[in-house]
Amino acid sequence: MMAASIREKQTAALKRMLNFNSPLMKNNAAEPVWKVLIYDRFGQDIISPLLAVKELRDMGITLHLLLHSDRDAIPDVPAIYFVMPTEENIDRICQDLRSQLYESYYLNFISAISRSKLEDIASAALGANAVTQITKVFDQYLNFITLEDDMFVLCNQNKELISYHAINKPDITDTDMETIMDTIVDSLFCFLVTLGAVPILRCPRGNAAEMVAVKLDKKLRENLRDARNSLFTSDTMGTGQFSFQRPVLVLLDRNLDLATPLHHTWTYQALVHDVLDFHLNRVTMEESTGPENSPAGARPKKKNKKNYDLTAADRFWQKHKGSPFPEVAESVQQELDTYRAQEDEVKRLKSIMGLEGEDEGAISMLSDNTAKLTSAVSSLPELLEKKRLIDLHTNVATAVLEHIKTRKLDVYFEYEEKLMSKSTLDKSLLDMISDPDAGTPEDKMRLFLIYYITSQQPPSEVDMEQYRKALADAGCNLSPLNYIRQWKAFAKMAAAPANYGGSGAKAMGLFSRVMNTGSQFVMEGVKNLVLKQHNLPVTRILDNLMEMKSNPETDDYRYFDPKMLRGSESSVPRNKNPFQEAIIFVVGGGNYIEYQNLVDYVKGKPGKHVLYGCSELFNASQFLKQLSQLGQK
Repeated sequence: MMAASIREKQTAALKRMLNFNSPLMKNNAAEPVWKVLIYDRFGQDIISPLLAVKELRDMGITLHLLLHSDRDAIPDVPAIYFVMPTEENIDRICQDLRSQLYESYYLNFISAISRSKLEDIASAALGANAVTQITKVFDQYLNFITLEDDMFVLCNQNKELISYHAINKPDITDTDMETIMDTIVDSLFCFLVTLGAVPILRCPRGNAAEMVAVKLDKKLRENLRDARNSLFTSDTMGTGQFSFQRPVLVLLDRNLDLATPLHHTWTYQALVHDVLDFHLNRVTMEESTGPENSPAGARPKKKNKKNYDLTAADRFWQKHKGSPFPEVAESVQQELDTYRAQEDEVKRLKSIMGLEGEDEGAISMLSDNTAKLTSAVSSLPELLEKKRLIDLHTNVATAVLEHIKTRKLDVYFEYEEKLMSKSTLDKSLLDMISDPDAGTPEDKMRLFLIYYITSQQPPSEVDMEQYRKALADAGCNLSPLNYIRQWKAFAKMAAAPANYGGSGAKAMGLFSRVMNTGSQFVMEGVKNLVLKQHNLPVTRILDNLMEMKSNPETDDYRYFDPKMLRGSESSVPRNKNPFQEAIIFVVGGGNYIEYQNLVDYVKGKPGKHVLYGCSELFNASQFLKQLSQLGQK
């Protein structure tokens, strides 16, 4: 058993840092030391999915501010910095020292700081007479973002620097490519330090994933060889974080499967990411202000933006983020019904006792024939939290349903599943593209690209012309298609098209609960599709490598063991046993569809753990933009 998830480990590392880099004591009797936290945008993105403002406050953080904002001096308070070791950040820290902003400075760098930059800080401290105030300087090796117990992404700021587009630009120079690979390797190295494991590396040959593997192997090797300063010492490794077996890290290139990132989806989390603004576990939605009753000619009301955090503490989200959408709608409805029953119960008890208007305190003073009432009242905060989550998911699910209905996303999902599993189609592709009522131009483009990517035989030039015309008439931007055509011609030389296994969705009768008229969700006309478990290419490759299955697809994958003294350049695995733990990392970007597919795969493998990581997380629309840029050349 992996004792702690990557989410718990990165959270623990942050908490230790906020406690001045000393371990947290179990007894919370002591008041925390009050302090300020100064971070840059990178630090903010790492902390915000893991620690809520309340948790920061509990750790004594009274203020948290961006490094490059106007900050007032607070001379009697220690400051904890959590920033990238960039030129401009270092300059600003030196300026803070000269301005004597804080009582003492704990400098934590997200990624390792170079010797020359350390010297810059030292000379600024000398000049500002502040040497004694710099209490500690730490390299935290936390340069990655954890989104789930078993999912991480490399970065959010500047992600265009390591995007699919950046790696696959036709005119990329070798030095640019080196820089991108070094950036990716630096983050992966931080991830492994935090995880406390030196994995076996596997990767295909001849693409970006291989370049990352070679560099990562070298970096791990150098660190392990330098025994005095190694970050993977027995005391960090032997804490039962991992079973004795080492994990396998499978590095893959996005080009191995371009269909899945464009695919319409049917599970809750992936749908939220596809159709709403979902970013680092936060959904941003516009509040509908209700029917407009403003006088004619008045300026339209500005819509309020509302943020919802979908967190690890949200039990409904944790339980249903991988469920098919109709099931989610039904569950929200169920929660709502249960809540209403409980709410009525509290009201009823209060009115029996003649306590409608009384405050909670007075109620608890009554004698014990009110035990039942007291228990109802003490569960009030819990009920209110439940209500908050139900409202949240009612709003989010309603917004998703709106998209499904107006764009006929159920039809798209079902059709693409058929394409990907080579099943018979009940409607021609041209009809789908030409149907003005089904989908946005982007939906149509995604559908066509999936057809084009997964087809064994590309369509004839005559057919192609017809498709191009239909797409153009539907208002599609054809740039992505230009790129995919070049890509397909190139990929054809390199390898056979990815196989999507026996996927498929079957329609079941609609749910009774959601169909009755009292429901929040009017699901009329939406197909109740139930998913068949099938492995996407990424999952299938992982299965081969984790279970040590022989398969032409993965037999010539390279094998690296950074712990071996001499780098043995072989694809012959030393280790013949199946792995219990695996990390799969996609260079060039990933998505929640793949993540969910891996989660479902592991459910059927008791005792095994899989972590999914990617250089950036994009939805289909963001990926299409990148393909479009590549096709404009």
